[in-house]
Amino acid sequence: MVGLKPSDVPPPLGVKMASAGAAACIADMVTFPLDTAKVRLQIQGEKQVVGGIRYRGVFGTISTMVRTEGPRSLYNGLVAGLQRQLCFASIRIGLYDNVKNFYTGGKENPGVPMRILAGCTTGAMAVSFAQPTDVVKVRFQAQMNLNGVARRYNGTMQAYRQIFLNEGLRGLWKGTLPNITRNALVNCTELVTYDLIKEAILRHKLLSDNLPCHFVSAFGAGFVTTVIASPVDVVKTRYMNSPPGQYRSAINCAWTMMTKEGPTAFYKGFMPSFLRLGSWNVVMFVSFEQIKRAMMVSRRIEAPN
Repeated sequence: MVGLKPSDVPPPLGVKMASAGAAACIADMVTFPLDTAKVRLQIQGEKQVVGGIRYRGVFGTISTMVRTEGPRSLYNGLVAGLQRQLCFASIRIGLYDNVKNFYTGGKENPGVPMRILAGCTTGAMAVSFAQPTDVVKVRFQAQMNLNGVARRYNGTMQAYRQIFLNEGLRGLWKGTLPNITRNALVNCTELVTYDLIKEAILRHKLLSDNLPCHFVSAFGAGFVTTVIASPVDVVKTRYMNSPPGQYRSAINCAWTMMTKEGPTAFYKGFMPSFLRLGSWNVVMFVSFEQIKRAMMVSRRIEAPN
């Protein structure tokens, strides 16, 4: 897949998984404020406005957070976010090629259905491992750092412990079903769209296999993914952030949103989602290619003659 010509020797699975995890962490550090703004916009409307603060637009949300809570608030939940990417991206991206080859028996140029199946598979597998980190990340991003407003959690490990003690294992895996749905959609759309756009660009010789090609492919993949995944993403965010008893299930959460706020609620935070996914894809895929190639060069240098 990413950055490999037919004549290249495929990198080992360990190289791909390590490269994917490292690249995803880099992308998260660059785009995390956009992700935090997205979460704040997505949960707006489900409860009373705290301190009279309302968020308007991507950059309005970011500027309001900096003004009222300080710049550090934009990185609430970053530790959990990096923990999530280390175990999440390494599986969903690092395993994609291997799972795709498994389903196709190693055929070159597999069809779109096999690519979609591989993307859904690795996306669902990744959620099974990384769900607790996602729950903690979302809750940290949602909590406001305001004087007079009680903080829900004070540290990442304390959050894991408190959720487990108060809500049990089900609390740590809260929202798994919508998250599996969301990440299966995101993963197959993101990776398959990137694959198809890149292959079309190279086949028609519009660009060579370098950074501009990776940029266009990743940006296109980010836009398509945002359009498809936003409704599930909003439900996932609200359900994972909700206190026990607010919603009976993820479906009940979606129905409550529809009846109280209308269908537009499912696209709250669309612009930060798009900006975040577009920029995240660009940073991640470019970093992934470079880290993977550097690791392969290092292995060749260290290998005995």
